[in-house]
Amino acid sequence: MTHQIRESGHNTKLTPRLKYLPFALPDIDETELREVKEVLESAWITTGPKTKQFESAFANAVNVKHAIAVNSCTAALHLALEAIGLQRGDEVLTTPYTFAASAEVIRYFDAKPILVDVDSRCLNMNPELIERAITPRTKAILPVHIAGLPANLDAIHSIALKNGLPVIEDAAHAFPTKYKGKMIGSLSQATCFSFYATKTITTGEGGMICTNDEALAARCRIMALHGISKDAWKRYTAEGMWYYEIVAPGFKYNMTDVAAAMGIAQLRKAQKMLARRQEIARRYNEAFSSIPKLQVPHDNPEMQHAWHLYMLRLNLEQLRIDRAQFLIELKNRNIGSSVHFIPLHIHPYYRETYGYKPEDFPVAYREYRREISLPIYSKMSDQDISDVIAAVVNIVDTNVR
Repeated sequence: MTHQIRESGHNTKLTPRLKYLPFALPDIDETELREVKEVLESAWITTGPKTKQFESAFANAVNVKHAIAVNSCTAALHLALEAIGLQRGDEVLTTPYTFAASAEVIRYFDAKPILVDVDSRCLNMNPELIERAITPRTKAILPVHIAGLPANLDAIHSIALKNGLPVIEDAAHAFPTKYKGKMIGSLSQATCFSFYATKTITTGEGGMICTNDEALAARCRIMALHGISKDAWKRYTAEGMWYYEIVAPGFKYNMTDVAAAMGIAQLRKAQKMLARRQEIARRYNEAFSSIPKLQVPHDNPEMQHAWHLYMLRLNLEQLRIDRAQFLIELKNRNIGSSVHFIPLHIHPYYRETYGYKPEDFPVAYREYRREISLPIYSKMSDQDISDVIAAVVNIVDTNVR
C-alpha cells in the first residue's frame, strides 16, 4: 500500500533532495554576534558580568532562585552530586536510556549507578521500578527528561520523599519544558541543563545548575572555580582584591563571558525557537501517525515538550529492512539522522564493570533497536520539513514486508 503524505503539494513520488540536510544546526544570527562583539570589545572575556547576567536571566526563565553557569551539563551534574555529599560506595538511581554523562558523573565518585528500566511509551524512568531498586546505599535519584518530555516527577518526588532522597534532574534536553504548568528547573533539589551545540539553546559548550537550595547553590559556586572563596572572579576588577582562600579542592568548571553572551541572545529567542520545533513535530506527527509501520513520539497534553529530539520508532516486523539500513536510506536521500540512545548497559565499560546483559533492561534495549531521530531544529525551512517527511514515507513504501 502506498501512503499519501498528508500535506498540500505532496505526493508519494520522491523528488531527490540535492543538498544534504544536517541532523542538527544551531540557530545563530546577528543577535549572538552583537552580544559576543560587546564582550570582546570590553576585554573581559572569562567569567564576569555577562555570565552573571545570563545566570539571572535563566533563573527568571525557569522561576528558580539560583542558577550557576558552568562549562557543560556534565560539570553541572558532577557539582550537584558533590554538593549533596555523594561518596565512594554510594548508589544513585538513573536510567540506562541516556547519554554517557548521566552515569559517568556518578562514577567520578567511585559510586555506583543503579539503572532503572524505562517506560516503553515515553522512554523516561519507569516509576514502578524505582522503589525496588532502592537500597540502604542509595543517596539520590537522577531522572533524565529524554527528548524534552519530562519524566513522571510526581511519582519520583513521592518515592524520593518517602525514602529521604534528593532528586537531581538531568534536564540536558529539557529547556523550555513544563511539568503541569511549572518550568523544569524549579521543582527538585537541583536541575542541570545543557547548552551544547545541538541543544534547544546553545552557548557552544555550557551548562547550568538550578536550585532553590541556598547551601547547595553556594557549594556549587565555590566548587565550580577551584574551591576558591566567594566572588573569586572579581579579584581582577576594580571592586575586587588580590586575596582569596581555597576552602575545598574544587574544579575548573566556570562559564566564560563569551559563551554567556551567546546564551543571553539565545534565551531571548527561546520561545520563538520552541514554537518552530513544535510546528515541525506537529507536521511530522500528522504525516506519520497514520502509518502502521511507524510509531510517533509520545506526548502528554499536561506537559510542554521541548522537542529537543524527534524520536521516531520503526515497527520493524512490518518492514523488509532493519534500523541500520533505514538510516542509510535516509542518508542516501540527503537527510541527516541519528539514534538516541545506545543504552548504557550495552556499552563495553558498563557491561564489563557490572556484568550487564542486553536483556537486563529489556525495554530500553528493545526500544533502542528500533529508534531513529529525525532533524528538528528551528533553522529548518518548510521545504526541509517536507523533504524529511517525503524521504521517510518513501523508504517505508519501498520496503513494506
